[in-house]
Amino acid sequence: MSTDSIQLASLIASRLCHDLLSPVGGMANGIELLVDETDPKMREQCIDLLAQGARRTATRLRFFRLAFGAAGGFDAQLPAAEIEELVRAQAAEGRDIDVQWAVSVAELSKSAAKVLLNYALIGIDALPRGGTLAIAAEEREGSYEIAVRAEGMRIAFDKDIGRALEGGIAMDDLSAHTAPAMLVRLLAQECGGGVQHALTPAEGAGGALVLGAILPRG
Repeated sequence: MSTDSIQLASLIASRLCHDLLSPVGGMANGIELLVDETDPKMREQCIDLLAQGARRTATRLRFFRLAFGAAGGFDAQLPAAEIEELVRAQAAEGRDIDVQWAVSVAELSKSAAKVLLNYALIGIDALPRGGTLAIAAEEREGSYEIAVRAEGMRIAFDKDIGRALEGGIAMDDLSAHTAPAMLVRLLAQECGGGVQHALTPAEGAGGALVLGAILPRG
């Protein structure tokens, strides 16, 4: 394994741990409260909170397993319905984001699924005040065409994410926040595809972030 591969894997692991810290920490606090609580109603509330935290953690783990991990076999085809479920759950995490799903294929290759999920993650991060996340994918002439559009009153887009998608940033300059964009570029590069992005009108203002990819199916 190359030094760059180790660096990217470390950053992805950091991102995963960061995003799991909140629900797991909430569960730990709930258990501590439950141990000392004697009131039946309060104990019931604690148990409900623990159940919610467990569901959130399980959903995030499923999302990250497909987005970052080695789920399925080498030639695995992943159900689009499962990917949609995970994207909607991720978008619902404390934000007012309306997901518009327009994926016309029943299954996606592992690489296409990873690109779509990481694009969705970037799009969700770009909508700190909520908005619309439109996701489209279709198969045309032996390639998957994927488009993700995040639109809202405020678009938060780190310029280093754009640089990572373009291949204009060194691995040492990546962070846990920008690593998913580098993963997208490497996945597209590996299968002979390409990625692109556009931001309008400007970072921080109301507008839209558009992410696109064309990935050969074979």
